[in-house]
Amino acid sequence: MRLSTLGSALVGLTIAQASTISTTINYSAVTGYFLQDETSTDASTFDYTAENFGLINRTYPADKDHKKHESLTQWERFYNQVTKLNEQSSKNVEYKVLFLGRHGEGWHNAAETYYGTPAWNCYWAELTGNETATWADANLTPNGVTQALKANAFWQKEIKEQRIHTPDNYYVSPLTRTLQTANLTFTDLALPKNSAAFKPTIKEFFREGISIHTCDHRRSRTYIHKLFPHWTIEAGLTEEDELWNGVTGESSGAQDIRSAQALGEVFFSSSSKENSFVSVTSHSGEIASILRVIGHRTFSLSTGAVIPVLVKAEKVRSKATATSVAWAVGAHCTEPPVASVTACVCPSSAVPVATALATGF
Repeated sequence: MRLSTLGSALVGLTIAQASTISTTINYSAVTGYFLQDETSTDASTFDYTAENFGLINRTYPADKDHKKHESLTQWERFYNQVTKLNEQSSKNVEYKVLFLGRHGEGWHNAAETYYGTPAWNCYWAELTGNETATWADANLTPNGVTQALKANAFWQKEIKEQRIHTPDNYYVSPLTRTLQTANLTFTDLALPKNSAAFKPTIKEFFREGISIHTCDHRRSRTYIHKLFPHWTIEAGLTEEDELWNGVTGESSGAQDIRSAQALGEVFFSSSSKENSFVSVTSHSGEIASILRVIGHRTFSLSTGAVIPVLVKAEKVRSKATATSVAWAVGAHCTEPPVASVTACVCPSSAVPVATALATGF
């Protein structure tokens, strides 16, 4: 039997261009505050609910500014430290704590587990679902709902016991599983007095890495608005998904460009230094991209997990440049692949193609 092995080719499509303004923003992760910053912390066994979000028990320079700091919780003292960093920084420098939350388990995650990653990537992920589940712009599974509610319970515990400063701003990817996760995580929390209400902004560029998989194909703006009519949808989010085509996918470099652009719209906004705690509900691939952009160590999150990171952003003068990164054509099988191999191999009757198997919902 002849077997056809999948390959890929680059095409000259661009996803983004760097801004032509005369300044750029350099990001850096400020380490020494969280366990997830440390190379000794194993991401595969890390439980944010057992580790106070990973916040390390330590003293801070800002402690001396508060005579009763010993009566404050670790999170209250950390908030004072971040405030001090911003107060002492120049107007071109800003510090923010990003709470990076991965969505709970979606039906696409369950399907990948069921079929195995090689078969998922080269065939099943290009379909919208099977006879028992739909995974195009996937909903949360019951387990995913439980994971989001676990985050909700932990946030409530931290509010009560740690008097944690809750996010000043909330951002959410426009894909359904992240919208559902953010809603379950933050709705109905007993927020501290004078804290920001949970009214997230739905932001296109915080979506998952755009591949040929249908789980990365977002639904319409109208659908999103009907799902959560009181949430803010950023200006410019198109009615239909103009980024996904089922044929080409962005590279990690291309994704990092848009992640940096999204961060640039979060930092240095109105009253930005005062609003230093930010929640971003997103995806494993996009969170990995954000961590690359800020220079943080690789740290993989399980579904439903949350990690905070402290980020320093600095505006610097630079020459205006235009940057583009090619997308790759994703070849895939037209029939279920051979299941007895670890790599994706199409049966002899199904030569790999680079055309979309599914184009809509």
